[in-house]
Amino acid sequence: MEAILFVLLTGIPWRALPRCYGAATTAHDRFQEWSAASLFEELWRHALLEYDDVVGLRWTWQSMDGAMTKAPLGGEATGPNPTDRAKSGTKRSLLTEAAGIPIGLAIGPANRNDHKLLRETLDSRPILPPESASQHMCLDKGYDYPEVPEILEACEFVAHIRSRGEEVREMERSRKRRPRRWVVERAHSFMNRFRRLLVRWERKLANYLALAQFACAWITYRAAGLFPAR
Repeated sequence: MEAILFVLLTGIPWRALPRCYGAATTAHDRFQEWSAASLFEELWRHALLEYDDVVGLRWTWQSMDGAMTKAPLGGEATGPNPTDRAKSGTKRSLLTEAAGIPIGLAIGPANRNDHKLLRETLDSRPILPPESASQHMCLDKGYDYPEVPEILEACEFVAHIRSRGEEVREMERSRKRRPRRWVVERAHSFMNRFRRLLVRWERKLANYLALAQFACAWITYRAAGLFPAR
């Protein structure tokens, strides 16, 4: 597990893994086995449960946004990046609670609109909020499409979507109850510090998703004060 974390943090190729972590082939084989067994998703789920016990997940205000990264080798869920001269890229759709803790994650091609990953991201949540929790969803202009409010209403969310060409709303000027979108942008920044996620080298979607889930688990444990800084 430490070998996999080292690769995730540094972004080095598996074959360049230092010998102190054991054989690179063994580490990669274990990673493939654990990825197929959804171990990293389960690790993320446990991290969220522990964070909820120690700190408390803030379900009331949630935010979602997508971030594109390069994928030079292509593979599953990659496509031409519209912001990088149509080079191969991939998109992470991330959902966070009010403090910026990742609670949902989906991977798609770089050329897929953010709102097309909305349902998949909501379905990816390892744990669900209490039935009594009120949920507000903060979204930017990339989600200003007719089907988005319908999906959110079906999932019992109150939608706060910045319309294209619209000025700042009165609610966003309120200090007490303004939608918070910046927390998800900060979470994307945290994930980009894991160098293996900043540039996607995995052709298999399952492998890249497993690494992203491992990063979400690590961020959550760190936020709960359960893991030391590295």
